[in-house]
Amino acid sequence: MKHRSHSEQHQGKRPRVPAAASSSSPPDGMEDTTPLKPRELTQNPLKKIWMPCKNGLPEKHISQRKVCMTNCPTLIVTVGLPARGKTYISKKLTRYLNWIGVPTREFNVGQYRREFVKIYKSFEFFSPDNEEGLKIRRVPRQPGQSWCVFDATNTTRERRETIIQFAEQNGFKVFFVESVCEDPDVIQENIVQVKLGSPDYTNCNTEEAAEDFMKRIKCYENSYEPLDEVLDRDLSFIKIMDVGQRYLVNRVLDHIQSRIVYYLMNIHITPRSIYLCRHGESELNVNGQIGGDSGLTAGGKEFAKKLSQFIQAQGISDLKVWTSQMKRTIQTAEALCVPYEQWKVLNEIDAGVCEEMMYEEIQDHYPLEFALRDQDKYRYRYPKGESYEDLVQRLEPVIMELERQENVLVVCHQAVMRCLLAYFLDKTAEELPYLKCPLHTVLKLTPVAYGCKVESISLNVDAVNTHRERPEVGILLNTHTLRHFVKVKMVHKWIYVVHNLSLEARPNGFTGCTIWA
Repeated sequence: MKHRSHSEQHQGKRPRVPAAASSSSPPDGMEDTTPLKPRELTQNPLKKIWMPCKNGLPEKHISQRKVCMTNCPTLIVTVGLPARGKTYISKKLTRYLNWIGVPTREFNVGQYRREFVKIYKSFEFFSPDNEEGLKIRRVPRQPGQSWCVFDATNTTRERRETIIQFAEQNGFKVFFVESVCEDPDVIQENIVQVKLGSPDYTNCNTEEAAEDFMKRIKCYENSYEPLDEVLDRDLSFIKIMDVGQRYLVNRVLDHIQSRIVYYLMNIHITPRSIYLCRHGESELNVNGQIGGDSGLTAGGKEFAKKLSQFIQAQGISDLKVWTSQMKRTIQTAEALCVPYEQWKVLNEIDAGVCEEMMYEEIQDHYPLEFALRDQDKYRYRYPKGESYEDLVQRLEPVIMELERQENVLVVCHQAVMRCLLAYFLDKTAEELPYLKCPLHTVLKLTPVAYGCKVESISLNVDAVNTHRERPEVGILLNTHTLRHFVKVKMVHKWIYVVHNLSLEARPNGFTGCTIWA
C-alpha cells in the first residue's frame, strides 16, 4: 500500500465544490470513439496561476532544473545494407533517448539527399562509380544537440573513418549500430511495407519500384565491409543479427551506451497490441482529491465489468495483464477473471504532502508550490513526493518489458498512463503532463513501421473528468521590477499587479493585479 505523508489536517473526507465545465479528448492523432461526455470534476476552475519572478523573468525552482544525463555527446551511427531496419532502429532509439531525458536528434541521409538532389532518384545515384553521389552522401551535418543518430548505410571502413574523424574534431564519441539480416522474407517484407512508399518511388508501380530497390541493394553489396570483431576491436558498437536472433557487443564506454545496448536487445518487430487504460472511477476521483489509495465507485466497478467484456471480445489468448499495487487498479483487474501481475513501479505519481488534497486546498495551503508546478509541470517535484521526470525514470523498466512482450493490458493511473503514452507517441516533456487520458476509456496501441497507431475506445460508463488543462500563467514580480510602472501594495515578499488595472480578490485575502507572461 502506498505511504501517505500529508498532515492530519488534510486527512478525511473533504466537502465537494461545484465544478465548471471542461472537456476531455484523446491525444492528437487518435481515433476517438467516445460518444459519452464524462461528468465534470467537482472543483472550481483555477485559471490564473502565480509564479515567482526575478529580474523580470520567471524564477526557476531547484526542483525544476534539467537533469544532465551525460557530459559527453555521442554520435550514434547506423551501419548496414538497405532494407535492414536501420531507420526503424534509429527512430525508436531517438524516441527512447528523448523520453529518458537525453536530448537526441535523428539525421537521415536519405531525407537530405531528397532535399538537395532532385535528380538521380534511381539506383544509379548509389553506384560506387557515381562520384557526385558519393560527395553528396559524404557531406557531414553539424549535429545541433548533445546526442545524434546518423541514419545511413555507412557500409565502408573509409566512410566510417571519415565519421570518426568528424566526431573527434567536434568532441563527439562514436557508437556504431549495425543491422545484419540474411532472411529474404524479412528483407522483402521491409521493402514492401516501407521502402516502396518512399518519395523516391512516387508514380512508380510496385514491380518497377521493387526491382529498382533490389538494384540499389546490389550497388551497396559490391562495397559492403561489415564491422569485424578483430579489425574493428577498437570501436564501440553493437551488431544485431537477423532481427535480434544474435548480438555482438564491443567496447561499451559509458552508462548511456550500456542503456542503448539493453534497449536494442529488447525491441522486436512481432505484430502485437498494447492496451492502456486507467482504473475505474475511484472515490477520491469523485471528491476531486489527488493521489490516495481509495476503492472504486459503483461506476468504477461497472467499468471493470465492461472492460472484461471488451477484452474477451478481442479474442487474445496470450494477453498479459499488469496493474499497480494500488487498490483501484487491482479491483479493476479482478473483474477480468484472468491472472494479472502487480508492478509497484506502476503506482501513481507520489504527491507527497499534497496527497488526498483537492487542487483548491493545494492552492490555499501551498500557493508557491501550486504556482511552481504550473510553471513547469514536467520537472516540478511535490514536497516529499515525485515529479513527472522522476516518474519517467521509474517507468523505464516497464517500457523495456513492454518492448519485449507481445500483447499486454496495462491498468494504471493518469500520470503513469501519460508517461507511457508519451513514449509511444513521441511527445515532448512539455506536452507529456497535459496528455488527455480519460477514465473508462481504453487506448489500443499498435506499433507500425516508424511509429504507433492509436485507437481510443470508450466503454460508455459515466465518469468524472479529472483532466486539468494547461492554465494561464501570471508572474509575481518584486517591487524593484515594478517601481517604475505602478504603485503596489506589499504582501509578504510578493506583490500582485492587476490585469487592466482592475483589482481582483486573491486566495488568503490577497488583492492586486496580474501581468501576464
